Amino acid sequence: MLLHYFYDEKLAHASYMVGCQKKGEAVIVDPMRNIEPYIQAAEKENMKIVGALETHIHADFVVGSRELAARFGATMYISDEGDKNWKYQNLDGINHVLLKDGNKFELGKVTFEVIHTPGHTPESISFLLIDGAAADKPMGIFTGDFVFVGDIGRPDLLEKAAGIKGTADAGAKLMYQSVEHFKQLPDYLQVWPAHGAGSACGKALGAVPSTTVGYEKQFNWAMQFDNEVDFVKALLDGQPEPPYYFAGMKSVNKSGIELIKNLPILQFITSLSEVTGLVAAGHQVVDTRDVKSFSKGHIKGTINVPFNNSFTNWMGWIVNYKEPLYLLVNPSDMEDILIALRSIGIDQVLGFADVEAMMEKANTLDSYENISPIEAKAMIDTEDVVVLDVRNLTEFNKGHIEGAKHIMLGTLKNRLDEILNKKLIVQCQSGVRSAIAVSILKANGFHNLVNMTGGYGQWVKKSKINSKGRVPL
Repeated sequence: MLLHYFYDEKLAHASYMVGCQKKGEAVIVDPMRNIEPYIQAAEKENMKIVGALETHIHADFVVGSRELAARFGATMYISDEGDKNWKYQNLDGINHVLLKDGNKFELGKVTFEVIHTPGHTPESISFLLIDGAAADKPMGIFTGDFVFVGDIGRPDLLEKAAGIKGTADAGAKLMYQSVEHFKQLPDYLQVWPAHGAGSACGKALGAVPSTTVGYEKQFNWAMQFDNEVDFVKALLDGQPEPPYYFAGMKSVNKSGIELIKNLPILQFITSLSEVTGLVAAGHQVVDTRDVKSFSKGHIKGTINVPFNNSFTNWMGWIVNYKEPLYLLVNPSDMEDILIALRSIGIDQVLGFADVEAMMEKANTLDSYENISPIEAKAMIDTEDVVVLDVRNLTEFNKGHIEGAKHIMLGTLKNRLDEILNKKLIVQCQSGVRSAIAVSILKANGFHNLVNMTGGYGQWVKKSKINSKGRVPL
């Protein structure tokens, strides 16, 4: 048997290739939309990709099962659990197998057994893996978004992201039953989850790629409860805000999305006047440079989202999926940027320009000021200013600058009317999210503002926390 691990750092998403070497065939568990890494691995191992297994209808990325089906005729193995709202659609012409609890299917000597594990979503399933060439008992389990390293899947996404009222509490109760079932599995089983640290599908995911049932039973916080009431309360408490795009991903993965080969061909823009014209016309133009470079000089009206491991997440929060998107980039990054954007269904990317070339051509550039926490404290003491904290609510509640107004970065574009017409000191934990926020504010007409570099982390280092958890410098 062959087991190969893939990891997308920008999505904190893990997928797996499982193959029967004797038969020369492989399947992909929870594949990403960019299937090229699977193709390369299959060619290296002399394998034919014949199937794609999905643990559930994912909310945080576009699944690549339909890409694999279109390219190779791969069979989709998908859940038939859950109610009518969580059934896959538009499967005509696609080889697929609908799975329920207890079903088994084989790939040569390799056997997969289905376990229904609802809670994160109603249709969620996990796959026990048996290497028949070596043993007659399972060696591990693909848990999807059910059990992570040190955490479990959140049950509130359907309510918070998809707006289906009352599902968070019901999902948490189902999750309790699924966890109790998980505790009955053998301790030696390896656990292969679909996400790692940084994913918004849980609240405390570990950075280790795999674990065991026995380890999680001892050390996973969610495995320590012996009653449903306390479990539900703890599970629902402190879950991070789900990005806006999560609701759209549920629909996309349930119904299907355009194949990558059919997406628009990108235009390479060489004219500065064309870029400024796009901005003036109200189009989305995103500058992907680091925040320091952007702060020193940028085309007025552009938004700054640095191309780093958080890029995909913030683009999913900020971009209007229904409108065209244009990018200012280092051209050598463009292929990777497209992969990242398409992984969350941002397909209306119509053009891009070399950002450094545009900077050189521009006669005038906009900029903003960065200040230290010490300078921010002096400004707070002597001027009529508002401190805008754009961190997550859980971070804010643990401690914040006294009097700060909280608007989480991802929600900022929809809450501009809440911001007073005063000078703003924008801050986050380190100064990066706040820099993105500054660019959004400036693009929407706010110019009397500064970014606090070092963020709340540096503020705390130079402060003493009072009894309320608020920090006066």
